[in-house]
Amino acid sequence: MAVIDIEGIIFGGLLGGGSSGPVEMVREQLKRAESDHAVKAVLLRIDSPGGEVLASDEINRSLAEFQQRSGKPIVASMGSVAASGGYYVAAPCRWIVANPLTITGSIGVIMRGYNYRGLMNKVGVRPEVYKSGRFKDMLRGDKAEEDILPEEREMVQSLVDTTFRRFKEVVVEGRQSPYRLSEDGGRALVDNWEDYVDGRVFSGRQAYDWGFVDELGNFKTALDRAKTLAQIDRARIIRYEQPFELGNLFRLFVRTETPAIHVDLGIEFPPIQTGRLYFLFLP
Repeated sequence: MAVIDIEGIIFGGLLGGGSSGPVEMVREQLKRAESDHAVKAVLLRIDSPGGEVLASDEINRSLAEFQQRSGKPIVASMGSVAASGGYYVAAPCRWIVANPLTITGSIGVIMRGYNYRGLMNKVGVRPEVYKSGRFKDMLRGDKAEEDILPEEREMVQSLVDTTFRRFKEVVVEGRQSPYRLSEDGGRALVDNWEDYVDGRVFSGRQAYDWGFVDELGNFKTALDRAKTLAQIDRARIIRYEQPFELGNLFRLFVRTETPAIHVDLGIEFPPIQTGRLYFLFLP
């Protein structure tokens, strides 16, 4: 039984290497799990508030493709937080286990920036802009309110709406898989499930009641479920580790990025970057 951890990670730009960091980490571990004939199932431990759209979607696709190619089930085990992008990556898994107190949901998209033109006016600074087209300076933080065109707002909202539709497709595809429901007895979404995908967060218990997860429990519960799906009685848990290379030792002296951000709900999350779409857990 292979375990892949997505714990304390915000997908995308806040990690060293940009969005490719967690994506490549998961892909590499899935590749090894697929080629390892001793691995009969994968446990995906998720403790994440979400993050950038592209990274979440790439991980989602990698998990779905792994199951299709290998026939090995992936069981998601939700930790303290598996919200927004954290839920996005759980959706394609064959089975989802959540603690009753897990914070999940936050199914939605946010795109934001800061306008500091008022501050510039106070200190007597005025921007000089030369552009090739009407919308080349969209989302510019120093634009006056009257300079923000209605078409700009419509285009940005269209981007958000398009991404949100994709998020809902991911939920439906993952939760309404005929094979998963008929063979494993997983829970189906309630008829009014779209009422709960307005960005709100909800508990693992509520997620279970509404059909967003299959079972309530902890990591051992997820392990037992994985053994059932893989049709084995006993399992030895393994984690793939990056082999030691001399070059990695030298990189330690020049590396400045942190490989993962551990999230504590008692503190403020790191700021997101302006002008990028995010699946983000909002307290």
